[in-house]
Amino acid sequence: MPLQTTACEPWPIMPCCEVPDDEGLVEHWQRVATEILWRLSGRRIGLCPVTVRPCRRTCLDAAPISFQAGAGTGPWVPYIGTDGGWRNASVCGCRPSGCGCSELCEVKLEGPVHSVTRVNVDGVDLIPEAYRVDAPGLLVRTDGECWPDCQELADPEGAPGTFTVTYLWGIAPDASATAAVSELFCHLLKGCGGAGGGACGCKANPRITRLQRQGVEIEMPDPTLSYSEGLTGLPLVDLWLAATNPDRLSRPSRVYSVDYARPRKTTWP
Repeated sequence: MPLQTTACEPWPIMPCCEVPDDEGLVEHWQRVATEILWRLSGRRIGLCPVTVRPCRRTCLDAAPISFQAGAGTGPWVPYIGTDGGWRNASVCGCRPSGCGCSELCEVKLEGPVHSVTRVNVDGVDLIPEAYRVDAPGLLVRTDGECWPDCQELADPEGAPGTFTVTYLWGIAPDASATAAVSELFCHLLKGCGGAGGGACGCKANPRITRLQRQGVEIEMPDPTLSYSEGLTGLPLVDLWLAATNPDRLSRPSRVYSVDYARPRKTTWP
């Protein structure tokens, strides 16, 4: 998957404050709160719809790089059988599923795969009963047919001779994420128009650390110290961040393999 620069969709909220009737205002601050927590939590939470044109998984995806050409049957891959003896398996007949009694027809989808919403082969949508998803992100054909060995990548998606998969990629926000983004949403909404707040910047200087009035003196921590530590100063939000991203990672780790045929994804137009 390409590197994400923003959250795909606003996270669901359950506001604990009065919400104005202005849907545009609510949607704006919902997205702002989502963007902030998405970045602070390591850019890992949230679902993204994606459509790819995958490559069929073959035995060589998990086989040694070196192989031996067999007469008339293509390459052969050495392997150790269940009895401990060495054998040669044909690339076209080996079983990449390992413990299965027969070869599975599968394609690799970059994950985490949350759910598959559409599979189209030769311009025809397959019924959901024709496939399943095995961890980690393997789309397995279950109707007795097999995925295409190749496709016409020059043709548009959904045309005859093409193969596309549409699925939701990522980790869905759970109940704790909804609670955290709701608290931050209300905090931003109150301070920047709506729900009893004013315009941005109308409140007292948020960096005030000491306030004295009518003989009463109040000392407050500098909130920018929390910001430098990847926190917000809001108790529920910071508790969620500490539980979700305890090492304060800025982004998820990525592993690349030069031997893995990555699915093709059209990004423009």
